[in-house]
Amino acid sequence: MEGSEVQQKKNSMYKPSSPGVESTRVAARSSLVDSFRGCGLKGMRIVKEDLKKRILIPEYLRLAMRDSIRFKNPNAGQEHVGDLKEEVAPEAPMVVFVNSKSGGRHGTVLKGRLQELMGVEQVLDLSIVKPTEFVQYGLACLENLAALGDNCAKETREKIRVVVAGGDGTVGWVLGSLAQLYKQNRFPVPPVGIIPLGTGNDLSRSFGWGGSFPFAWKSAVKRSLNKAVTGPVCRLDSWHIVVSMPAGENMELPHSLKYTDECSLDQDLVVEGEWPEKSTCFEGVFYNYFSIGMDAKVAYGFHHLRNEKPYLAHGPIANKVIYSGYSCTQGWFCTPCISDPSLRGLKNIVRMYIRKVNCSEWEQIRVPSSVRAIVALNLHNYGSGRDPWGNLKPEYLEKRGFVEAHADDGLLEIFGLKQGWHASFVMVELISAKHIAQAAALRLEIRGGEWRNAYLQMDGEPWKQKMDKKYSTLVEIKRVPFQSLMISGE
Repeated sequence: MEGSEVQQKKNSMYKPSSPGVESTRVAARSSLVDSFRGCGLKGMRIVKEDLKKRILIPEYLRLAMRDSIRFKNPNAGQEHVGDLKEEVAPEAPMVVFVNSKSGGRHGTVLKGRLQELMGVEQVLDLSIVKPTEFVQYGLACLENLAALGDNCAKETREKIRVVVAGGDGTVGWVLGSLAQLYKQNRFPVPPVGIIPLGTGNDLSRSFGWGGSFPFAWKSAVKRSLNKAVTGPVCRLDSWHIVVSMPAGENMELPHSLKYTDECSLDQDLVVEGEWPEKSTCFEGVFYNYFSIGMDAKVAYGFHHLRNEKPYLAHGPIANKVIYSGYSCTQGWFCTPCISDPSLRGLKNIVRMYIRKVNCSEWEQIRVPSSVRAIVALNLHNYGSGRDPWGNLKPEYLEKRGFVEAHADDGLLEIFGLKQGWHASFVMVELISAKHIAQAAALRLEIRGGEWRNAYLQMDGEPWKQKMDKKYSTLVEIKRVPFQSLMISGE
């Protein structure tokens, strides 16, 4: 590759605002097709030693980063520098995060296979090393050495790529940690590839990494790493969520949500219900979807069932079977008594407001009376590879005032699901979801009344939101001002 081409490729990889970074249009695929594609049926043979040359970080830098992370000190690894020959950074220095608890037995076995291919120091077990520690100490170690004139460390830091072996939640955790680099003005931000180990793996599907762990996984590991070396970089929107509720309630939050003292809600919108003098706030970031209603209630019950009886689910297929069976018991498919307040539509408790692109004013959107779940979707993959928003025709888009959906367009696609039967037909693409809106920002006012709890989830992590009979709870979602960088596995 000529020098100009190399520089052009580097720029497209590491500048979030660069026009060379590809826009992402996502297509849903089936798990079975993805599994066979991951087997490497194209016949391309990857030589182990050639791959190692392309991704293996020089030993002194590996040890320096290891010690910096271990001792939580970015300068702790400088003793490994010593008298060096002129070291050269590899083509695509790589670090892999492995969730050894994902994918049944595969997580642990995959960790060992990766360590054979690229060394122990470049494979980080998330149960031991947190991604925030890698960012604050490992990458900082390279930056400090580069500042001292180490060109190899400088080039390694500029080229480094990250691969995550895990599910959507694990990928989101790593992306959120890397996002700290934007806030700290530490560039470039490493792009991220995926080895899917979770149940849904919608982020993985969206960027061409497949929907499940491949059958021929040993050869597929090399192919995945090779794709992470050569794959182009795409952009991904992320969304910041803030929930403000009356003070005094203690809640069990998923790990992706944290309590915060600063409740940065938009003050331009006046709520319809009463607003408490004191409130409690928590916040988080999601990449795929946010939902409220029956789908979140089913997910919440399933997660608790799986935690209480872990022997019921040993892998993605078992999880899906149990999830489907559990959803039939929750009133999602059959509503025994429509007069029961807990089974009425969301319009009884939710007021929805949106802000459109380049618009500063909030607009109230009517919640359809039949809707029992509302989903705000960022990707085209939802529920293990389905596309409930659909590939809409230009005439329909124009009629509704919509635009074609992309993962980096700054918009959420908001749709409704009426009940389990409707959701099932939507998931197999026999009918469409109830299209509600496209929005650059979303606000929900939840008013309890006779309802005691609402159920919410984001990126597969559900929680039970307590509601007050008198005061409103507010949920506000806005796009994070910078985008995450994803490596395309296509």
